[in-house]
Amino acid sequence: MNRKTRTRFAPSPTGPLHMGGVRTALYAYLFAKQKGGDFLLRIEDTDQTRFVPGAEEYIIESLNWSGIKIDEGVSVGGKFAPYRQSERKEMYRKYAEQLTASGHAYYAFDTSAELDAIRKQAEAAKGAFSYDSTSRMKLNNSLTISKEETEKKIASGDHYVIRLKVPENTEVKFTDIIRGEVSFNSSLVDDKVLLKSDGMPTYHLAHIVDDYLMEITHAIRGEEWLPSAPAHILIYKFLGWEDLMPQYAHLPLLLKPDGNGKLSKRDGDKLGFPVFPLEWKDPKTGEISSGYREKGYYPEAFVNMLAFLGWNPGTEQEVFTMDDLIQKFSFAHVHKAGARFDPEKTKWFNEQWLHRQPETELASRLKSSLKDQFQFADNDRRVSESFLTKCVQLLKVRTQFENEFIEKGKYLFLAPTQYDEQAIQKKWKPELTIFFQNVSGVFAGMSSFTAPEIEITFKETAAANNLKPGDVIQLFRVFLSGQSAGVDLFPMAELLGKEEVVARINAALNHVK
Repeated sequence: MNRKTRTRFAPSPTGPLHMGGVRTALYAYLFAKQKGGDFLLRIEDTDQTRFVPGAEEYIIESLNWSGIKIDEGVSVGGKFAPYRQSERKEMYRKYAEQLTASGHAYYAFDTSAELDAIRKQAEAAKGAFSYDSTSRMKLNNSLTISKEETEKKIASGDHYVIRLKVPENTEVKFTDIIRGEVSFNSSLVDDKVLLKSDGMPTYHLAHIVDDYLMEITHAIRGEEWLPSAPAHILIYKFLGWEDLMPQYAHLPLLLKPDGNGKLSKRDGDKLGFPVFPLEWKDPKTGEISSGYREKGYYPEAFVNMLAFLGWNPGTEQEVFTMDDLIQKFSFAHVHKAGARFDPEKTKWFNEQWLHRQPETELASRLKSSLKDQFQFADNDRRVSESFLTKCVQLLKVRTQFENEFIEKGKYLFLAPTQYDEQAIQKKWKPELTIFFQNVSGVFAGMSSFTAPEIEITFKETAAANNLKPGDVIQLFRVFLSGQSAGVDLFPMAELLGKEEVVARINAALNHVK
């Protein structure tokens, strides 16, 4: 049966959305769009003890900023509403009880304190406790007590959970889109809790019920869920839904820059890069975590970078629009091994997208920033479209972020008040005063002040003073900008204009005397 492709992203609102979560959403979105299908957003908030206010809104805003469009689900609605699991609570019990009635699940009355005591005993004996086929017949559950006693406990309000009854020593197989055929022995699978004592389902039951009812065809998630997959396959089988079970794809982990372990917020804090798409303020502690948006990354660059963390197109092309990604994405090119995050490569992606920005739009945004920072008047030459467009042309090949324009190119807008003293000490000689006075005078008399003409005039004046260009060119840069490095020198002089260049040379000469 051919079904319309439907994928979902189903995060828990327990804090800010990690970039690994955005990648999961991205891959699910790309696959759905390539197949002409739908991408859903579902919020899995069954663990109310971990709910964080504002997290759901953060997730939605992150997806929107990234350009991942939600076709159906939380924030947009749809025919399978509601899309928050907490609002679907009553429907899960039906399926949990269906599994108990068919003998594939059971009621367990063990308290947390009792289970903790058993775990401690196992640890003391250098072992480990697992609630599974080897231990369940020694514990307090409906398999070890009579039906009457079970019903009495439930009726009297005793604490209980419903657990999956995993069969003993059975091979559980399924085909993963990325990893091919995967096989587990059921002896490695514990009896997962399906329904908690508060009536809320766990992930293990809820995502299966929701995927089935919402007609999800492909379930894309991180590889940390791979060990739980056999339990999920069994639940589908026990509910009689095997034929409609979505295909699973378990994505590789995102690794630290050194490749040793899973990428975490701590790594970002330590090495100075974000791990969240947007800035996040913890509602309890007030702690602020940095975000890619606030750091000045373009959403296109962020998405481009994420796409390459675990996937490649099989070609040399690296810069992709979202439409390009939709066209080229394939799980056949998703790696099984973990993907190492490279902060410098991420900056490179932003640099590529900076080069793609229309210069008029960059100039317009730069004008707004300059007026905010320096209160330039509307008729000031420094905020004219022609001046700012030329600034953008000079700066964008020397920067990786749009928000570096003013920081790294401040000298284009304001004359320097400080100079690179190390460069001056290295190159300056008092007898060079005459040269710079001469070049200042020659510049003042030029009728046309273009970069090629400035360069020729500068070098000819140097030769007339028995100097090589290398003797004075770095000083010329320092005199104009205060810095020993920066944008192309002679185009910068043209941009500043004759009067400003002459004034800056004269001011610098007063400084070095």
